[in-house]
Amino acid sequence: MRLGGAAVQLSIVVPTFNESENVAELVRRLDAALTDVDAEILFVDDSTDGTPAEIERVAATSRIPVRLMHREDPVGGLGGAVVAGLKAATSDICVVMDGDLQHPPEVVSELLARHRSHDVDVVVASRYIGGGDSAGLTGRTRTLVSRASTALTKAMFPIRLAACSDPMTGFFLVDRSRVRLDGLRPRGFKILLEILARNDLRTSEIPFHFADRHGGDSKASMTQGMRFLTQLAALRFGKMSLFAVIGGLGAIANLLIMFVLTEMGMPYVGAAIIAAETTIIGNFLLQERFVFADMKEEASGGWARFAKSFTFNNVEAAIRIPILALMVETWHISSVLAAAITLAVAFVVRFMFHSLVVYAPKREGKPSRARQIVDDIDAEAMRPGEL
Repeated sequence: MRLGGAAVQLSIVVPTFNESENVAELVRRLDAALTDVDAEILFVDDSTDGTPAEIERVAATSRIPVRLMHREDPVGGLGGAVVAGLKAATSDICVVMDGDLQHPPEVVSELLARHRSHDVDVVVASRYIGGGDSAGLTGRTRTLVSRASTALTKAMFPIRLAACSDPMTGFFLVDRSRVRLDGLRPRGFKILLEILARNDLRTSEIPFHFADRHGGDSKASMTQGMRFLTQLAALRFGKMSLFAVIGGLGAIANLLIMFVLTEMGMPYVGAAIIAAETTIIGNFLLQERFVFADMKEEASGGWARFAKSFTFNNVEAAIRIPILALMVETWHISSVLAAAITLAVAFVVRFMFHSLVVYAPKREGKPSRARQIVDDIDAEAMRPGEL
């Protein structure tokens, strides 16, 4: 494709959130570093400050073409912004980098040169190979967390990440034509991990120095850490595993509530009912946030989803509790053990109902996204080897 009469050889995708202090310097340094490359800069902006206006101001006088995509609804966070940018990029060859100048713009030409000289699909700018460093990470704690997260990620994906020392970096080149963009399910910061785990790609690396922020504040937080762990579990084990984890936590809570109430003298049937109602509500809220977040947009409204989930779980409990009573009264199994057995049996039915009914797309005539996800999970589970 062509932009301004010249074939665009490279699209630089820059996700931004309140980075107005850094825009002008980023564009200036990219312009200086890419004088021999027909490139464009695409800002995908989720800001709540004056960053969009600053991007437009800089674009008006920039030699290198600058485009702005402002998202009012920042679906998928930073990872979602990157995916949106990759889809909108003019060139198939895309560099993804942060807008805070911790990713030196001068390295972009090195990423492009490595891609041109090697038969690869992804070139990663790594902090952890010879010649690279992570000095820009603020504080010993953040450095240790970054190292530990990288080690955990590589341990969980030893084959897919064998050629990548820094899957947590946000600085890389990717050939868009080699990536199934519609198969990505971004949840937060670590989009490269998502790309490498879900696609069979040839990877190379170059070192870079992770610099200090030029301006503004870091966006790293405990919330982002939790999203990363959720993303990691989903990639490694699939959506059903997240459902199982939440179901397991709910089961533990159910048993604890039931134990406490029976120890206080409440009959086990009443204790089981109270425990079930409490965990039904808690599980729904956790599933909304961590399991089915990517399916909510196309499903029915929040209250409708809650009504379906709450009704089903109560019907299931109404069936399960008499079975529990039968096991206790007739088979003389302890009430807690009987509850554990019936909860385990109910798990698969709950998952299928929520995937295919509670979060089914509301528009008729469209293939069920939920059914596709369940099929994908089954296919992935049956695939030989590992991700």
